[in-house]
Amino acid sequence: MRKEVRVGSKVIGDGHPCFIIAEVGINHNGDVKMAKELIDIAVMTGCDAVKFQKRTVDVVYTAEELSKDRPSVFGTTNGDLKRGLEFGFAQYEEINNYCKQKNIIWLASCWDEASVDFMERFNPPCYKISSASLTDDNLLRHTKAKNRPILLSTGMSSMAQIEHAVDILGTDNLVIYHCTSTYPSDQAELNLSVINTFREKFDCPIGFSGHERGVTPSILAAGFGANSVERHITIDRTLWGSDHAASLEPNGLFRMVRDIRQIPVMMGDGVKHVYKSELPIIEKLRRVK
Repeated sequence: MRKEVRVGSKVIGDGHPCFIIAEVGINHNGDVKMAKELIDIAVMTGCDAVKFQKRTVDVVYTAEELSKDRPSVFGTTNGDLKRGLEFGFAQYEEINNYCKQKNIIWLASCWDEASVDFMERFNPPCYKISSASLTDDNLLRHTKAKNRPILLSTGMSSMAQIEHAVDILGTDNLVIYHCTSTYPSDQAELNLSVINTFREKFDCPIGFSGHERGVTPSILAAGFGANSVERHITIDRTLWGSDHAASLEPNGLFRMVRDIRQIPVMMGDGVKHVYKSELPIIEKLRRVK
């Protein structure tokens, strides 16, 4: 039997409902009120968890990158934007309490060691390693040392790089997500068959982290055996910000969750049946019974 991973009250693995993560990420645009609205959307549509992102801006980005011109509501530079999008302890404490009130799991992808230590204050059920951080061996080791389940995204990574990361993390309490790190992703580059490749290669649950337009690829991913699906969510795809265009609005998220939940019923048991509902049709249509 393949390994399973418990995240809070949920289990990720074969034979369990697909674990659906609504990624808020930075789509809250620095506003806790908007973050709560996105949490409400995740709860209303039946998602299992919401995910945020945490960075120590001056560690993750170079001074050159932060000084680049990038006008926003927070200022004129990229650094102004990045710092404006980061929540501190008070904001995350409010989010933590709100998610408890709404009975939904919340987690974060941490882009540096200090951010992992920051999130430890909230006793998270797991950590997410972003695709951008897959090659950061020190961050992988630091995260693993917290002895919590790890969800690993694999966008913009070769198989050799993924294998190296898995060697560090081990396959106990690990979920590996197939991912293409373009926003939004071109359909020709989604390569959903990698899900089966991962399932054959790694003895742990396999997921899909999608950035595509629409919902069909994420539903197909669950049909291919993805134990977890993660999608960015937004109130409105036309809002300012880098991730909104590759996110699902409430109606799209509802349809995706609804259809993923129906997959086990539609897949059936693999045994060819003549259903009772077909018997009247036999009487009506068959000459030879």
